Amino acid sequence: MNKSELIDSMAAKAGISKADTARALNAFVETVKETLASGDQISLVNFGTFLVRERAARTGLNPLTKEKLEIPAAKVPAFKAGKTLKELVNK
Repeated sequence: MNKSELIDSMAAKAGISKADTARALNAFVETVKETLASGDQISLVNFGTFLVRERAARTGLNPLTKEKLEIPAAKVPAFKAGKTLKELVNK
């Protein structure tokens, strides 16, 4: 499902216009980005949690030259699915 299909589905389920749905979805995405950028997390009960994980520095290997290279530490966005979502997906 792409963004426009998601907007169509959300609009139909909520009974609101596609334009209003698109604005709401864009606002949600921007809020998630701003919250994660500030180092905080967003928890949606029965759905999951958007969070930032720390990835440690490590040594990698260039597959072409077999040369070792240092991969720096990084912060990466992540999503941890909630129990209800996991159960629904595994039915």
